[in-house]
Amino acid sequence: MTSLRPLGSSSLQVFPLALGGNVFGWTADEERTFAVLDAYVAAGGNFIDTADSYSAWIPGNEGGESETLIGKWLAARSRRDDVVIATKVGAHPSYKGLSSTTIKAAAEASLRRLGTDHIDLYYTHFDDESVPVEEIVTALDQLVKAGTVREIAASNISPERLRASLEFSEREGLARYVALQPHYNLVSRDTYEGALQDTAAAAGLAAVPYFALAAGFLTGKYRPGTTVESARAEGAGKHLETERGRKVLAALDRIAQEHDAEIATVALAWLTSRPTVTAPIASARTVEQLPALVAVAGLRLSEQELAELTEASA
Repeated sequence: MTSLRPLGSSSLQVFPLALGGNVFGWTADEERTFAVLDAYVAAGGNFIDTADSYSAWIPGNEGGESETLIGKWLAARSRRDDVVIATKVGAHPSYKGLSSTTIKAAAEASLRRLGTDHIDLYYTHFDDESVPVEEIVTALDQLVKAGTVREIAASNISPERLRASLEFSEREGLARYVALQPHYNLVSRDTYEGALQDTAAAAGLAAVPYFALAAGFLTGKYRPGTTVESARAEGAGKHLETERGRKVLAALDRIAQEHDAEIATVALAWLTSRPTVTAPIASARTVEQLPALVAVAGLRLSEQELAELTEASA
């Protein structure tokens, strides 16, 4: 069995690949969602990432569709104690922002949709700079004290606001962020590396990067002259136009061939080797897409291979 990794300073132990729930209720219907979740857990996975806003961007959706499907699966399979559920607050159309009243109401709504009495990891989805960090942290601390949230985390936050939040938690003895969810991958390094990564490292936070495969570009399916049928194809395909994107693909091709591995697996393996990173997030719309993702748990790249990818992506 694959060794689980500690999530920062928390008591949570997680699989080195978090399964993204952004596609559940969007490009994956209930049947496909259940199949993907079944296959992920069967492969040893236990870390499921979603948000209360998934997938409000689809006409006819209200937000919360992903949480609802995950909740149905948890009930149908009786797997609540076997998985770590991470969700987020702040972007649901009915619960925008991070005021204390919004956080409380949104958490209650997420619990209802998930059909559970607790959320293992609760992120602020997007920082709300109109609200003092003291109010945000205090509201999250109240959820922890009530037992409805086990651990708290942040996403899409500046280094300055992250430091202020951590300092307030320490000073007042309140719940403290244990994880950070940054935008980070081989073709987007400056979105995390630098002050934000340094802050996370100094505080012992676990990084759980989103867009770990650059919306699919780092699976290798985007090539010159090819057309990819995907809801995210336009954004992912733009990386082909950059020198960095082409150099990264060439390095991934060579290393993947050396290991007889999928390109996506190699891209994720580089990410899991980076300072502070505990478990990248990647989503699978079908069961067939899943093996390349969970295979990261068993792939170890050499120092030379890691350096080659680091140089190609510079």
